[in-house]
Amino acid sequence: MYRRIRDLREDNDLLQKDIAEYLRCSQVCYSYYEMGKRDIPTDVLIKLAAYYETSTDYLLGLTDKKAPYPRCKTIN
Repeated sequence: MYRRIRDLREDNDLLQKDIAEYLRCSQVCYSYYEMGKRDIPTDVLIKLAAYYETSTDYLLGLTDKKAPYPRCKTIN
């Protein structure tokens, strides 16, 4: 997982500080996510998947398909 979030960031020519700002965390905190020194909270994982337009399964290494899943219709 950690390698994938780094590769996605680099493939998009972004700096750690750019993603940290999006996630509203420090650059150091985000770098710990990339290095695997800190577990990525579920809400952060979801934000990263949305940002890169991929699925959380892709980020977690459960699939090699980058395409996101279709959105569910919310039940009111």
